Amino acid sequence: MTIFFGLAVSAQESSMSLSLQEAIDFAIENSYNTMVAKKDVASAKQQKWETTTIGLPQIEGQVDYVNNLKRQFPGVDFDQDGTVDFNAKQSINAGVTLRQLLFDGSYLVGLQSARTFLKISEQAKEKTELLTREAVINAYGNVLITEKSIEILQKNKKVLEKNLNDAKKIFQNGLNEEEDVEQLEITLGNVKSQLNSVLRLKGIAYQMLNITLGNDIKTVLTLTDSLDSLTESNISFELVSQDFNLNNHIDYKIAQNDRESKRLLMLYEQSQALPKLSAFVNYNFIANSETFSFFQNQQQWIGTSAFGVSLNIPLFSSLRRSAKTQRAKIDLDIADIRLKETQEKLDLQVATAKSDYQLSIENYQTAKKNLRLAERIEKKQQIKFFEGLSSSFDLSQAQNQLYSQQQTYIQSMLDVVAKKAALENALNIPLK
Repeated sequence: MTIFFGLAVSAQESSMSLSLQEAIDFAIENSYNTMVAKKDVASAKQQKWETTTIGLPQIEGQVDYVNNLKRQFPGVDFDQDGTVDFNAKQSINAGVTLRQLLFDGSYLVGLQSARTFLKISEQAKEKTELLTREAVINAYGNVLITEKSIEILQKNKKVLEKNLNDAKKIFQNGLNEEEDVEQLEITLGNVKSQLNSVLRLKGIAYQMLNITLGNDIKTVLTLTDSLDSLTESNISFELVSQDFNLNNHIDYKIAQNDRESKRLLMLYEQSQALPKLSAFVNYNFIANSETFSFFQNQQQWIGTSAFGVSLNIPLFSSLRRSAKTQRAKIDLDIADIRLKETQEKLDLQVATAKSDYQLSIENYQTAKKNLRLAERIEKKQQIKFFEGLSSSFDLSQAQNQLYSQQQTYIQSMLDVVAKKAALENALNIPLK
């Protein structure tokens, strides 16, 4: 892939030269959708770690400072040993607590759910890349079909201008009718109008390709592949006979993981009825003083420590947990139905894509043959017209037939490329 920079009139404008495969590779790394998909995977990895840390040791530090603006026992001194004053005006309690989850059924389910969510995100990224490949092929092809149309229309315009000039000369010599000249003027006007329309669409086609690639829409693109070469290289009858492996298809994997997430949600709701066991150890320092002297050397600090275990046993929730579990089971049943639906849809999608691809090849071959015939007919009508053997109406019909076949031929080439891309996605052909 060649990327270079050129100076525009008022600003620096980036330029790129790309083949179709280079465009696909570039979009996989830089398109807006793939960049978001990568961020989703990174987020899922962080969420997985976030869930994992729930079962790891947790350490908390806390400092409490109290200034008794009004004492509970004014004028009474509770100093017992000269170290601790329970009626002191100011006090600080600083400590560290270590907590450890010992057992929680929902935590174990949460770990599995986090791994499943990460897998779903990675599969969504893979799906996004496959769709990006198809989108780039279509956008790249739209640019090529625009360029090809401009090339053909400019050629038609040049031929018509010559025909019109010749017809005017013949008319001036009184060898044909004014209607013949007018008919050619009408045809030339239509071709010019079509050419202007396609020239306007050209800029939009390039902008759409830039958006698909993830570029600034003002980036100047040079496409190194031609529509003719792409069409020929995308004719592959082996692809039509390729077997379909359902279990390897990304859409089926996504549906399977969706079902797995529903199963884990059901297990999570069931785990809410299990006891939860945790333990803690803490160590505190307490200091009391009539003035804020806590950072002086003579300040006395008393250390305390404690260990504890907490057991939480769910007893009765007015059937709320049961209702949530039943709802999760229903969601799992729905996921099973969707999984079966996905299987049937993918089988049909492959069959349809193979049929469409075969039809596109047949249409291309027919359009190519018809174009040659239309060119020969139009050429013969030109000779007959200028020899006075046919009317301008006959020539106009031959020209319009030629122009129609030209557009059919161009569209058939794009269809071959686009239908092959659709079939590759249906078969889940991996990216190169």
